[in-house]
Amino acid sequence: MELTLTTPAMLFPAVSLLLLAYTNRFLALSSVIRNLDPSKKEDGVLKQIDNLQHRVRLIRYMQEAGGASFLFCVLSMIALYQDSLQLGSGLFFVSLLLLCLSLWLSIREVHISLQALNVHLEQFGIKHHKRGKKRQKIKPSDSDNSTSD
Repeated sequence: MELTLTTPAMLFPAVSLLLLAYTNRFLALSSVIRNLDPSKKEDGVLKQIDNLQHRVRLIRYMQEAGGASFLFCVLSMIALYQDSLQLGSGLFFVSLLLLCLSLWLSIREVHISLQALNVHLEQFGIKHHKRGKKRQKIKPSDSDNSTSD
């Protein structure tokens, strides 16, 4: 396969958009964290805090891997510009590996965010259902069924 100067350049828009998406995820998550009430020490809130800490860490790793991918892409272009095909190919390969790592971390973060939503739904009495199983609602107490006429 022939690697030209334009091959690594094709990753620039993709990596740039990924980094923008990761930044948006981070900003949304930091907003959620800032809105938490530190006085609440309920089990559900503590689970959410653990979950949020894990997600922030993953997003940081996603951003680092994406940024490193972008850097290696640029280094690959510089090497190719200097007519060092072997070095340019190696740097481009590392760039692709880092991009794959970033995407894998992103998928992990999405799964963890779904777990956070399930914890939140449990607070409303809705149990998470696995594929193929029906959702279970917790029955309201008798006092919830009373009607005022």
